[in-house]
Amino acid sequence: MGRRPRDTHQDQSHDEKQTASIEAEDNRMGQKVRPTGFRVGVVEDWRSRWYATKREFGDLIIEDFKIRAYVKEKYNFALIAKIEIERTRDFVTVHLHTARPGIIIGRKGQEVERLEADLEKLTGRRMELKIVEINDPQRNAVLVAEDVAAQLEKRGSFRRAVKRTLDQVMEAGVHGVKIQVSGRLGGAEMSRTEKASRGSIPLSTLQRHIDYGFCEARTAQGTIGVKVWIHRGTYATEESEDGANAQAGEAPQKPKKAHKR
Repeated sequence: MGRRPRDTHQDQSHDEKQTASIEAEDNRMGQKVRPTGFRVGVVEDWRSRWYATKREFGDLIIEDFKIRAYVKEKYNFALIAKIEIERTRDFVTVHLHTARPGIIIGRKGQEVERLEADLEKLTGRRMELKIVEINDPQRNAVLVAEDVAAQLEKRGSFRRAVKRTLDQVMEAGVHGVKIQVSGRLGGAEMSRTEKASRGSIPLSTLQRHIDYGFCEARTAQGTIGVKVWIHRGTYATEESEDGANAQAGEAPQKPKKAHKR
């Protein structure tokens, strides 16, 4: 019997469909963008502020990472939310944003001097530490995520921990909050993801201040990841409120708790 001739037209149409499907997959865009990275350079400032040549750039990035890792590991109980690093030709300035400044400062500033000496020994550069106090920890996403992770490590119920944290954050006067926990929740064999939210979280609106925090809870069953999004309002409103408080010589007051009827 003779061999059946190959249908070149059918093969060509199949190849065109396959190419179109590959292009469609390449053009697909992910939806989960980190809010702070999405706003850096537009309304958010950089966490490391310095200039370096191409030869020194990689070494300085690793040095910044070592500084942040050392401070977070040594003072993990001091509620440090953010570490900003500025470099000049002479020395390095580290801004520590913390809710417990007294722990880092120590008696008569001895703890700060000890930390500066440790960082100078770690990096081989002159260091200067500046402590920035966080007035309301419940409005900071990093500290809220660390609080939820601490409750999970103490073998607390994840549903109770998430619900209690949502109530506390909303009482602090924010516009919205969302918490996501992932892992072997409740000691289950199969890992899963649970979400809970209150209020509004407009992730795509750049003028809205969406604070983001992430932390890992090391439990006996495994690692549980905690993500927190907090909607703190517009950047313009926050700046105007801070300016009005500074002009009046008053610190921003904590909002009153909303009592349920």
